[in-house]
Amino acid sequence: MLVSQQQIQFSEHSSLYDKLVPKENLLRKINDLVDFSFIHDELINKYCLTNGRNAESPIRMFKYLLLKTIFTISDVDVVERSRYDFSFKYFLEMSPEDDVINPSSLTKFRKLRLKDTDLLNLLINKTVSIAIEKGIIRSKSIIVDATHSGSRSNPYSAIEILRERSKLLRKIVYQFDEYFKDRMPTKNIENDLEKELIYCSELEKIISQEETIINIPAVKEKLNLLKETVEDTKEQYVFSKYTDAKIGHKSADSSFFGYKTHIAMTEERIITAATVTSGEKGDGPELPKLIEKS
Repeated sequence: MLVSQQQIQFSEHSSLYDKLVPKENLLRKINDLVDFSFIHDELINKYCLTNGRNAESPIRMFKYLLLKTIFTISDVDVVERSRYDFSFKYFLEMSPEDDVINPSSLTKFRKLRLKDTDLLNLLINKTVSIAIEKGIIRSKSIIVDATHSGSRSNPYSAIEILRERSKLLRKIVYQFDEYFKDRMPTKNIENDLEKELIYCSELEKIISQEETIINIPAVKEKLNLLKETVEDTKEQYVFSKYTDAKIGHKSADSSFFGYKTHIAMTEERIITAATVTSGEKGDGPELPKLIEKS
């Protein structure tokens, strides 16, 4: 059951925020600038208003996801960091002594509550409205461009993301034990997503079994991120393997498999609209849609 939108509950310890979270802190700036109540209004139909236990505020859950994106960490680690990082707690509008959510609740929120929600247009609209309110947008021109991407929401393929995150994990492990290289599984060099998933799973298993390594916070954070990426990729088989992806051409001699993201922006480089098509589509037909959305 969803109750009224969250309000920060100031406690006798709330004055700590002024001492520990300076005004120039990025999260404090975002929190003080943006009214996130629009998230509550957009997601209210995803909740039951009369039955069940009280649900965690969708605004706070959405903020957890913003923290995940800003700092590139897993569900588990964004929740854990929110336990002791005062800038995180301030951003989440928690009292210093408040406990955090269970990470599984965040996983459920991003997979179920946000399903079918047009977040792209929602966030673009909010960004533009803030830019207008703050007097950032002064120009009267709209610039239109397109870029190829591997999927509807990410410019990288699943293999590229998995390889980058496994690379970061190996790199941090080698900082603490350079001889661990001899124990690593053989890398997948083929453009085969299933084989890459197998490699990442083997890498997870080997590192997880090494107690002297796995208990190092920096290693654990990178391992959790890789594990989450593997689980999400297995579940969705996503990123660049959609059925409507097509061959597109960047030039006469260069092609790619995937999608094209068409964007409109102001002269101040504030994105005002975006559409996504399969890779072979031309830029021209999207122009009227982008202008209309803008």
